[in-house]
Formats: sequence, C-alpha cells, structure tokens
Amino acid sequence: MPIYDILLMGAPSGEQANPLAMFLPLILIFIVFYFFIIRPQKKKEDERKKMIEAVEKGDKIVTIGGVHGTVTQVDESSVLVQVDSGTKLRIEKSALSNVGGKGKD
Repeated sequence: MPIYDILLMGAPSGEQANPLAMFLPLILIFIVFYFFIIRPQKKKEDERKKMIEAVEKGDKIVTIGGVHGTVTQVDESSVLVQVDSGTKLRIEKSALSNVGGKGKD
C-alpha cells in the first residue's frame, strides 16, 4: 500500500481537535524554558549587579580580561585599580568579573 494512501487514512475529518490539547505542549515547553533558563539567568545577573555595586576601596578584583588588582578609588561607573606598585588602571565596573574581600598586600 503506498504511503499516500496511508496518509489519507488519518483521523476522520468530522472530529475537531481540542485547541487546548494542541497548545499544551507549547505551553509546557515555555514553562520548562522559563524555570530552567530564564529564571536562573536573572538571579545570576541580579547577584552580579549587587557584587558590582558593593565594590569599595581595598577590594581585590579580577576583570573579565584576567587582570588582577586592588581597588584604590571607586567612581560612579568605573574603578581605579592598582595592578602593581606604581601601575594603576581605570576599569569600567561592567568589566569586573570577580570581587574578593579586602586585600592584605
């Protein structure tokens, strides 16, 4: 029997499918997507914002480029970081990757 004949033997045309049953898989996928991807990502972003807002003078930091240093000055959108004795860099707060505690150098 050809495949075309099998396809024509599908569900009778007189029955209507429940619209909710058609959208249920899509709704379930969206719910799973929200709880496993969107929500954890939002929590992580909120924690990062709090970390950046809490930066203060004397904190050890690491930038997204891998530069390690100690914060010597904090401005509204940037920090001044002492990388080595006599070497200071001005870095945007958005470029901070990790903020440690107070340094003891």
